[in-house]
Amino acid sequence: MAVFLKAVDLGSFAAAAEALEMSGPMVGKHVRFLEQRLGVRLIHRTTRRQSLTEFGHVYYERCRAVLAEADAADALASDQLSEPRGRLRVTMPALLGRICVVPTLLKLAQKYPALELDLAFGDPVADLMEGGYDLAIRTGELNEQSGVIARQRMVVCGSRAYLKAHGKPRALDELDQHQAIVYRRSGGVRPWLFPRDGQPPREVWPAGRLRLDDLEAIADAAARGMGLAWLPSWLVRERLDSGALVRVLGIEGEFPYDCHALWLPTPRLPLKVRLAVDALAAALPKLVA
Repeated sequence: MAVFLKAVDLGSFAAAAEALEMSGPMVGKHVRFLEQRLGVRLIHRTTRRQSLTEFGHVYYERCRAVLAEADAADALASDQLSEPRGRLRVTMPALLGRICVVPTLLKLAQKYPALELDLAFGDPVADLMEGGYDLAIRTGELNEQSGVIARQRMVVCGSRAYLKAHGKPRALDELDQHQAIVYRRSGGVRPWLFPRDGQPPREVWPAGRLRLDDLEAIADAAARGMGLAWLPSWLVRERLDSGALVRVLGIEGEFPYDCHALWLPTPRLPLKVRLAVDALAAALPKLVA
């Protein structure tokens, strides 16, 4: 049933085989075994595409319910053992993940030898079901929020050399007089956001000749005096402490960004996921402050 569901969710036997770490023919054998046992075809298959039969749709929904209950039963057993085990698949933004999330998860893996980590790094938001992930860590405004576990601060900063040559902005209205190093994600430019009491954040669309899709590279360019940058405080903390970068605009320039943990709806959250969320909720606020 699990193989059948994965083949349907991912749209092909090949994709299911990769996600389940088995061969394509073995996925086909699982599905054919179900069809032979039931005496009914579940999936229409051609060389180019596959689609569920009418009965396949009904059977698919029942299988989802059965497996959800089985997962809940397994979670009960894990809770009794009080030790997470098995593979925990987590997707996260590259920099935030590498600097803040991974150290916490590695400590968790050291504490629980039966826990396996399978970590993916990437800024585009991954689909939990299609990717087979147990947990996703994301920042910013999300339509679907499973839990806010930390709040990071975005700050405007620049090098001493740049500020000496171009002046230090004292208000948001002065930002358009400066060169900015712009973050470009998924082909689009994002505005810089600034808090306003009781109102939606103010958007500032910075102008600059440098557009990069890597925050670390933006911080490096800002330290070289190429312009102002809008960056997470945790990323530039050492540069600010050393004087390589200087914070501008004070409190007015700080924008809080929520950090979320997302997981698929389930009757009972598996112990490995719950412990990971708890560990991140305890550690991240200190790391991203």
